[in-house]
Amino acid sequence: MPDVLRPLPAHMAHAYEAEALRVVSGANLGDPITVAALCEPGDIYRLSSGAVPRKLMLRPEGSDPASLCIAEGSEIGTPGDAVALLSVLTLMAPDGDQVETVYVRHDATRLGYALPLSPMAPRTDYTLISSRGDAGDIRITDVICTSFAAGTMISLPGGAQRPIEALAPGDEVLTRDHGAQPIRWVGKATVRAIGGFAPVVIAAGTLGNLADLVVSPHHRIFIYQRGRRLGNTAELLVQARYLVDGDRVERREGGFVDYRCLVFDRHEIIYAEGIPAESLMVNEATVSRLPPELADEVRARFPGLSQSQHFGTEAGREMLDDAARAAILNRPGRR
Repeated sequence: MPDVLRPLPAHMAHAYEAEALRVVSGANLGDPITVAALCEPGDIYRLSSGAVPRKLMLRPEGSDPASLCIAEGSEIGTPGDAVALLSVLTLMAPDGDQVETVYVRHDATRLGYALPLSPMAPRTDYTLISSRGDAGDIRITDVICTSFAAGTMISLPGGAQRPIEALAPGDEVLTRDHGAQPIRWVGKATVRAIGGFAPVVIAAGTLGNLADLVVSPHHRIFIYQRGRRLGNTAELLVQARYLVDGDRVERREGGFVDYRCLVFDRHEIIYAEGIPAESLMVNEATVSRLPPELADEVRARFPGLSQSQHFGTEAGREMLDDAARAAILNRPGRR
């Protein structure tokens, strides 16, 4: 029976005052983000140019994960104040990316806040495509953004494979560029697999993998281009969500997902189910998204937080049209 990960006692979210995210076109023109019942699908929201997120520290109150209160270190409220999770809104950016945004209320002041679960850009139009009031199934936790699902087989230097949950700091893993490298840190998070947290499943055989590879949506897959090239290098890094074609690469929603990530001395390309994929890149931008307890540990282990990205072209949505995606998925077995 797999181990059950207990929720952390406190975690951090970035919160915008509700007035900073307003409807700029649609039925509710001028209104700020609010509860689902008062929102209208099709309305276009825009984050104001001067909007600055504030640190909201939250911890569970009692055994109910939906019952939250302010924790120490929060820039909003006083420790112990109740926070109500009222709605979850799904917004779509112009490039098609979806942003799950939770609307919460600080009970002491009755003020509302928007908590985007992935970054939002100011002066960008976001179209509301759905909203729901059952926010109790969302855990406001900063999910590690480049993660493998538990059960993923990771290649070791001798050619053997081991489930990622069986790996520990000090164990050596095969890397593409630097051979055997010891793991410095293992990150863990358990979340409900819905919306922006739902994993991407790359079906067995799609990229030469013997089994399905299940990763978080932002996890980048390494692809070596032997013929037609996208970008200006042969090496391509593609977020898994951009490979989704509704056939061999899909989003899987429902239940919970246990995510794991691996950190090395450098940002490495490792082999997961035989597919080259990135390790977690340690820098301030990445670490700032981790729960405080984990962030403190990473900062202690990696002073300077100066890892740089593995060399390669970052392939965004605009680069991956249907033809380019089909070309990638129709060429298995790249290393």
